[in-house]
Amino acid sequence: MTHLRLSEDVMRALGYRGVDMVVEHLSRLGDGPVSGREGWPAHEGVPWEPAVDPMAVLEETYRLLTSGNAHPDHPRFLAFVPSPGNFVGVLASMLATGFAVPGGWRLTGAGAADVELAAVRWVVELLGLPEGVGGLFVPGGSLANLTALTVARDQVGAGVAYFSDQAHFSIPRALHVLGVGAQQLPSDGAQRLDVEVLASAVRRDRCAGRRPFAVVANAGTTSTGAVDPLPELAEFCRAEGLWLHVDGAFGAAAALTEAGREALDGLGLADSWTVDPHKWLFQPAELGCVLLRRPRELRETFGVRLPGYLGENMGGDGDFMQYGIQLTREFRALRLWLSLKVFGADAFRDAVAQGMRNAEELGRFIDAEPGVELVTAPSLAVLTFRCPGADADRVCRELREEGDALVMPTTVDGERVFRLCTINPRADLGELKSVVRRLRELS
Repeated sequence: MTHLRLSEDVMRALGYRGVDMVVEHLSRLGDGPVSGREGWPAHEGVPWEPAVDPMAVLEETYRLLTSGNAHPDHPRFLAFVPSPGNFVGVLASMLATGFAVPGGWRLTGAGAADVELAAVRWVVELLGLPEGVGGLFVPGGSLANLTALTVARDQVGAGVAYFSDQAHFSIPRALHVLGVGAQQLPSDGAQRLDVEVLASAVRRDRCAGRRPFAVVANAGTTSTGAVDPLPELAEFCRAEGLWLHVDGAFGAAAALTEAGREALDGLGLADSWTVDPHKWLFQPAELGCVLLRRPRELRETFGVRLPGYLGENMGGDGDFMQYGIQLTREFRALRLWLSLKVFGADAFRDAVAQGMRNAEELGRFIDAEPGVELVTAPSLAVLTFRCPGADADRVCRELREEGDALVMPTTVDGERVFRLCTINPRADLGELKSVVRRLRELS
């Protein structure tokens, strides 16, 4: 193994075994535990000498991958917002890195640029957003939110941004990075941003000499799946000259379905959007997307004059390093592009719809089941419930230690309750009901 090279035979053997490992994992996902506890050799010394047997190292890695981590693609991983993924996306990741495709500059990656332009356009169409909306892929929702809010600051002017207490914590973090004002507002009884509360806060800040510049709305909160009143917020922002950013990192994908479009009424009225294909569009992480009504504003914020050693300026379609924070960029778009080409958009629509149906059916089951009470009705495949008198944190911890399912609690109106997110199309409704019963038993 000189100069970081392996023989063709060794590369093929390792590659074929690696593919077999992934296929075995995906084929048997529901049979094993949701998470493992075996630790990785974090304190191992630097391995200065080459491995005597690279295959043995790969087998050790397989053991650690399967026994030392939680598996967000597991059908009983119901915490947070799972990342179900799909094999084609995994294959695309391998191809993009294996061919060392640069994803930031058309001069060196024209094919990658065209694929990303197409995939972004497909996302816009799938979500039903207005013609002309565009953007780029980023590592995830945190960077998408930061990117959009940076543009908002530059277009409107730095000042104060407003968001509800249900907003994802990447929002206050992004505003902290930007060095602008951040005003968290209490949500209403439905966990939504109250337009009247927002209006009062904006008036108050203006009277105090502060400059409001942006509002962040939720298209599906992580905690309960709540959707802020998007049409009313858009009307208010237009009247007040404020930028409206919609964080739909997980929930925006529901717009693929008829029920989701109804729940997300007004989604297309914003100035910018965040959506994470590595959540409800079933892609491997990291794959987020930031979209703008006027995509040229990305270049107005992030475009720079390039140094002479790059040979020429850029900034046309596909020069994505001029449209966001990153310069060196992974060819992430291939994952979604290839997945849509292989499965077709209807398969994605059906998978999203199944997650929503499972949540609705589970909600009806909880309503009829003794010893459990629905707290928030299913919204975009998220629901919460209580077992009266139970310590939700303790119960979830005990369930996690059993390893058969992963559920995390959340807080609704000051109460710790159980929360389930059912977006994984591999989830079986009968198994979901069994998880609810097990939580009740542990309570």
